Amino acid sequence: MQTELLRDDPIRSPEERPRPSTRPGRDCPVLLSSRLVLRAPHEDDIDALAHLANNPNIATMVSRMPHPYTVADAADFVRRSQAGTMGKCVYAITKADNGAFVGCCGIEPHSDSQTVELGYWLGEPYWNRGYGTEAAQTLIDMAFRTRDIDRIDARCRVMNIASRRVIQKCGFQFQGSGLAQSLALGTMVPVEWYRLDRKIWMSLKSWGTGR
Repeated sequence: MQTELLRDDPIRSPEERPRPSTRPGRDCPVLLSSRLVLRAPHEDDIDALAHLANNPNIATMVSRMPHPYTVADAADFVRRSQAGTMGKCVYAITKADNGAFVGCCGIEPHSDSQTVELGYWLGEPYWNRGYGTEAAQTLIDMAFRTRDIDRIDARCRVMNIASRRVIQKCGFQFQGSGLAQSLALGTMVPVEWYRLDRKIWMSLKSWGTGR
């Protein structure tokens, strides 16, 4: 699966990588894939966001989602994402055929300017349909094609088999294990850390592996 919006872009060498733009919105374009549209969250998403996110099966698998998750929480999420205070790119994952909101994904910069971290979640009614992998691959392609970065990190709870499968399908390599704070559980939980280097991504794109 490839990003339709960027499908004809050549794979750039390190010397040809674009430098980050300071123009608002340019670094976070709307992204299209075969079944999904990734776009900025907006007010019309609030009810669907609150409904899907108010689920312990989701909240306990991500680090910064409270539970219960209220309409006020959803409205605050949309407000902060629009204000640009949550990281460089936060996307609503929506279905291309009917615009239905199905979850969120995003990339967040590290203190190391050459690394960003990938995050995502899907509402439970949309699990096991390949949407997570499709959204993640779309976002990964955009990040490497439009940003001067060398690597993307991803983390998942040790017990989150579905998320690990998405990460591995995208070509990430296991780096190690550790602990991370869970807001919903109010404690530290075991997590696994994965990394996708630009060179591996370029090889996967050249081979057509998993795309």
